[in-house]
Parts: sequence; structure tokens; C-alpha cells
Amino acid sequence: MAGIPSRHRSLFLLAGVIILQVLLLAVQIKRDSQGRLIRVWTVGAVSPFEKGGAYTVGHIRDVWRHYFALRDTARENERLKRENDQLKLQITQLQGRAAEADRLATLLNFRQAHKDVPMLTARVIGASADSASQTIYLDRGERDGIKRNMGVITPDGVVGKVIEAYANTTQVLLLTDKESGVGAMLADSRIQSPVGGTGEPLLSMKYVPTDDTVNVGDSVVTSGKDRIFPPDLPVGTVVESKPGNPFRQIRIRPAARLERLEEVIVLLSLHPLDLRKATDGNGQQGPAATTPGSATEERGAVRP
Repeated sequence: MAGIPSRHRSLFLLAGVIILQVLLLAVQIKRDSQGRLIRVWTVGAVSPFEKGGAYTVGHIRDVWRHYFALRDTARENERLKRENDQLKLQITQLQGRAAEADRLATLLNFRQAHKDVPMLTARVIGASADSASQTIYLDRGERDGIKRNMGVITPDGVVGKVIEAYANTTQVLLLTDKESGVGAMLADSRIQSPVGGTGEPLLSMKYVPTDDTVNVGDSVVTSGKDRIFPPDLPVGTVVESKPGNPFRQIRIRPAARLERLEEVIVLLSLHPLDLRKATDGNGQQGPAATTPGSATEERGAVRP
């Protein structure tokens, strides 16, 4: 501006103001009929910051909401889990009561089918803590007429014998105990031989000559010779028969479920009875199965 005469400075200043005014007017012109140019520039400059802020605020809000939602969901899951556990417990209790009702109905039907046989039902209230001795305890005793060496059975078969009778309880030696035994015979061939416990789930039939024929699946019943059990009560089924020297090695699976005993029957006499009666779906006793040449038939006993 030093080379411009002073008289022209006013003209140059005026021209600059006019040019600036023109530029400001140009800024006011609409762009593509969508807004003024200055507004477009402003929006373009501010939009990234607005988007970033909106995203951050939305993310924080979602995290906060989800946190409380997850807490509510966790509490709801805990409540549902407690209810589910309670329902499972109720179902288990109902199943147990239904199973008990079925067992008691079976015992009742058995007693009704053998009304002339002196017997007493009892509940298992305990078992021996000694692994070497397999015994159970009943809730009946001498006051109920139980004495030593009485037979104990279930509708399925032989359980064991009474070894001690107290005033209100009874100790029973199970058939699987090493010290236990029962006079037995093969139901078909009528081969007689004692059956004893081995301390294991299976029983052992002793003193059968190796030349005798004993097949897997043969039924073993009581012989009545031990004066504890009447004849022809189911003892078990042969599951193994191998030749030996001088006797066969015979293993028998007990007919009664000795590991699941809850109610049993104590025989108060040696009166003959038959556990091989068929039971239909309604719990009604069918006709007794007969075995040719059985001991009861030889004595002419009448089956109940």
C-alpha cells in the first residue's frame, strides 16, 4: 500500500468492502434448493461430532439397561430353579408313595390269596453296618409272635430267616449271607441240594454231582427239609452251571430282590403255600402253576 497514492486508498478500501459484501451475499444463495450454503457447511462440520456423541450415549444407555435386565433375569432364573427343584422333590415323593402303594397292594393280594396261612407283614427299618454280615431289621418282634428260625419271604421268593427276635424288632439273616442256607431242589428234576450264600449277590448250590444235568435258567425252589420254609417256594434261577470235581459249580440269582427290601412277610408256621401264582395287571391272582411230582402234591396238600 506504500506505492499507492493516498487519494486512491479510499477507492481501494471501498472496492474491498464491495467485494466482501458480494461474497457474503453469495453465501446466502441456496444450494440445490436444500438449504443455504453456510448451513450446509455447518451441518457437514457438526454431523461427525453429533454421530459420535449419539453412538456413545446410546451404547452407554444399552449397557446400563442390559445390566439391570441381566440382574432381573438372573433373579428370575434363580426363582425358576428353586421352583423346579421343589417340583422334582414333589415328583420323587409322589413316585415313592406310588411305589409303596403298589408294594402294599401286592402284599395285601398275597395275604388274601393265602388266608389260611399264618403270616405277618413287617417293614424293613434297618440293615447291618458290617459288610461281612448281610442282615436286616424289622419293625415287628416277639410281641407280634415272631420267633427264631422263622422264614422270611416276599411275594417274589425267599428272603432269609429270623436269627434274633426282640420285643419290638427282629433281626433277619439274608439268604446271601455266608452263614445262611436253605434246603432247596431243582423244580423240574427234583434234585435236592442245599443253597447257601456267598457274601455276594449270587447264591451257590452245593453238593450236586458233576454228572447231573443242571441247565442255565432252571428254577430252584425250597425242599422243605430244613424245617424253616415250606416246600416249593421260589429260591432263584440258575445263571451258571459248570462241571467240577466232584461237584458242579452252580450259581443262582435270588428270586427276591434282596437289595431292595422294604416290606417282607414272616411265616409263622410251615403251612404249605405257593408263590408261583400268576398276577394279572389288576393285581388279581390267577390259577396256581403246578409242578408235577412236587412235594405238596405228594402229600396231598391242598393249595390255597
